Amino acid sequence: MSKKISVSFEIYDEAHEMLKEIVEKYNLPDTSKAIRCLLDYAAQDGDLDEIFKVIRCRHC
Repeated sequence: MSKKISVSFEIYDEAHEMLKEIVEKYNLPDTSKAIRCLLDYAAQDGDLDEIFKVIRCRHC
């Protein structure tokens, strides 16, 4: 198992609200766990080209 580290980054308020909804819906301990789940999915099962090559600019 990898060691967890603390990182700091900025997200939009609606992304934070989405993470809080995920925590509630799936009974996760906190938003950090939700982010780790999303990152694990992207790393293991996600198509990184599909994730990062398609421009989805919701705040442009």
